[in-house]
Amino acid sequence: MGDKVYRGQIIAEADGFMSVPLHASVSGNVSAIEKRHHPSGNLVDAIIISCDPNSAQALYDEGPVPWQDRSPADILNTIQSGGFVGLGGAAFPTHVKFSVPEGKNVRFFLVNGCECEPYLTTDHRIMLEYRDSLYLGIRIIQGMLGSEKTYLGVETNKWDAIESLRHNIPADLRCEVIPLQTKYPQGAEKMLITAVLEREVPSGRLPIDVQVMVNNVGTVAGIGDMFAYGQPLIERVVTVTGPGIKNPATLLIPLGTKLRDVLTHCGGLTDDATQVLYGGPMMGSPQYNLDVPIMKGTSGVLCLTESQASISRREYPCIRCSACLDACPAFLNPSQLGQLARSGRYEDMLDLHIMDCMECGSCSYVCPSNIPLVQRFRSAKGMIRIKQAKAASQ
Repeated sequence: MGDKVYRGQIIAEADGFMSVPLHASVSGNVSAIEKRHHPSGNLVDAIIISCDPNSAQALYDEGPVPWQDRSPADILNTIQSGGFVGLGGAAFPTHVKFSVPEGKNVRFFLVNGCECEPYLTTDHRIMLEYRDSLYLGIRIIQGMLGSEKTYLGVETNKWDAIESLRHNIPADLRCEVIPLQTKYPQGAEKMLITAVLEREVPSGRLPIDVQVMVNNVGTVAGIGDMFAYGQPLIERVVTVTGPGIKNPATLLIPLGTKLRDVLTHCGGLTDDATQVLYGGPMMGSPQYNLDVPIMKGTSGVLCLTESQASISRREYPCIRCSACLDACPAFLNPSQLGQLARSGRYEDMLDLHIMDCMECGSCSYVCPSNIPLVQRFRSAKGMIRIKQAKAASQ
């Protein structure tokens, strides 16, 4: 404690292949290392930095990182050392995703410019304001993967971004901008692959199995900034919106910033605000503590009023109306899966392909009986993973 740290300096090392380091998002002094509330609801170890008000907040080691003559393994190491994870919300380590298994190859690289949820405008602003960083990231990743072409999928409600991207594609970059129908969940990885390439990822398989790699525009642009300026992942674009916030905005926020401070910057919550979500209305997680930090996976902060957020809805028995079947983009049977989850019959859920569920929340949204289907699926999948991990360790 008391150590002086600088913006972009590593303050926590990665502890394995599935891990990435953590960097200071501001220059200042380490005032404490203690347990703090995490958006998941848990108490976790946290490094508390008191920002230096007199600092210019310059990067710890600013400068371009050469990449033209580097091997794919070296570039992967740089991406890991930069702390990069998927910025679409899942926060999966980027270097792990880009590690192509032996015997596999990437023919197409897909850049996901579809907003993952309603209300959010994070990807839209990145495509408009970080276009050069995005194209540099595409160039580096395309060369590292050895892919023959990149497709940038953008929904048609973002025509200004589509036109800007199309008119400024570097002549030597094998990249094409693809307008896509505006619908939810168009930004889901498997949905995007089907929409752009008309390829279906088989059940239980990954995009690499159909020679495709997918990444979010925010992550790709961040990688471009890493190699252009030496900036690791220390800040991200976040949409702060909803009827429960006085001054909605899309902001560039240093990681670790308190949610309470972000809301204050946007004028504070309205008097009738009842719920604050990390994420969007379909997959977002409610926050019970406003002192949680902005995380790498925080794509949006959605503030809802009582008229939008039904906090206590009575659950009724399933009437087998099939609305959830019609809504499921993965063509599962949410009604039957929900009954199995309620009974704790997790092995039977595997036979009905529960692990293909993307937890988009469409089934819960359309259910006239207010059955919390997606919440049950998340719990069931967690239990299945725990059992599988225990079986693998024996």
